[in-house]
This record gives sequence, structure tokens and C-alpha cells, in this order.
Amino acid sequence: MQVNMFKSKIHRATVTEANPDYEGSVTIDSKLMEAANMLPYEQVHVWDVDNGARLTSYILAGPPGSGTICMNGAAALLVEPGHRVILATFASMDEQQARTYQPQVVLVDANNRITSAGHHEHPFVRSA
Repeated sequence: MQVNMFKSKIHRATVTEANPDYEGSVTIDSKLMEAANMLPYEQVHVWDVDNGARLTSYILAGPPGSGTICMNGAAALLVEPGHRVILATFASMDEQQARTYQPQVVLVDANNRITSAGHHEHPFVRSA
């Protein structure tokens, strides 16, 4: 059996740009992507902490070290520059792998600079 599991996230990043005329996607600083184990064209969930909007899109790599978090296309109408967002990815894995998998979590400051990056283990779940 395959289980869909939380894979990684960039927590409370600040949206730097919105481009409604682009065909769609979310552009993310490639250094943040690397730290969060995210890939170009990977599906990403965007959860706006400031207005509650939730959407699904795909990732485009932005300039490394730029701090870019840009909402493109229709996403730009839901999530505005200055809003804080959680960017999360998920992966399918077999049940045995899912029981021990630890997601990669990247925390950032208001300028989207990494303050912490590592595996997230829930305090009440013990690895096998």
C-alpha cells in the first residue's frame, strides 16, 4: 500500500512578488528549495497564513540567495506580496518507509533567510 506523506516545507516565508500575467506556478529561491528538498516542477501546496487562502501549484526555481517567493498566474490573485505563507510538498511512499520518514522543515526570517533547517520529528511519534 502507498501512503501520501508530508515531505517538506518552508514555514512562514514572506511573499516578495505577485505576477498575475504569468501562466502559473510559484517561484522559490533555489537555495530555499534545496534546503527544503524541493524540486523544480514539483507540486506544492501554498497556505496563506494572513488570509487563509489555500492553493496547489508547481515550483519554479528562482535566483539562489534572492529570497524570492513569487506567486504567478491565478495564485497572484489570492496571495499578495507581504503575506506569510507555508509552502509544503508531499510524497507517496510505502507504509514501511512512511513509519520512519521525517519531513524536512525550513524556517525563515522576514527576509526569507534560513534560520533553521532539518528533519522534523513529532514529539509524540517515535521512529521504529
